[in-house]
Amino acid sequence: MEGGEKEEKSQTVMEGVASIALLPSGSISGHFIQLPHSICYGLHGTELECERECSRGEDYRLIKLTVTDYNTKREREIVVECRGHDAAKICSTDHAHGWQKDVVGMLEQKHGKHKVSVSFECETLKAEKAAEEHLRKFMPKLVGMDAVVLTGSLYLQLILVI
Repeated sequence: MEGGEKEEKSQTVMEGVASIALLPSGSISGHFIQLPHSICYGLHGTELECERECSRGEDYRLIKLTVTDYNTKREREIVVECRGHDAAKICSTDHAHGWQKDVVGMLEQKHGKHKVSVSFECETLKAEKAAEEHLRKFMPKLVGMDAVVLTGSLYLQLILVI
């Protein structure tokens, strides 16, 4: 900053429980319930088509994740990385060294002066009959799509630099 200007940060931290359906196509769909207020947010993601960096494992992929605030109808898109079998860990992408230039450009793209940090760790994995029962109860539009369901804790942090 120049000449005495100060950079101020405002941050919002949300923690809660997420239920995510991993579809055979590699897409994800689900919701996040912020606790203790029980505010619901939508989670939708599509896998980014790109060559994998050689140092990443085969179970590593990038997902363009859209978080939807159902109350305000606002959406925020971020690129996250999935690691572990069946996307057991989802977190913010720190760097994109070694990815194609279009992916690097998308990761470096700024949303104004906002920075979003995401962390999800799967605590329960449901497949076949257990997954179908979960979908029938919480995500009926996804029944019959052969999805695997992940449930666990999600941490979402939004930082606004003023």
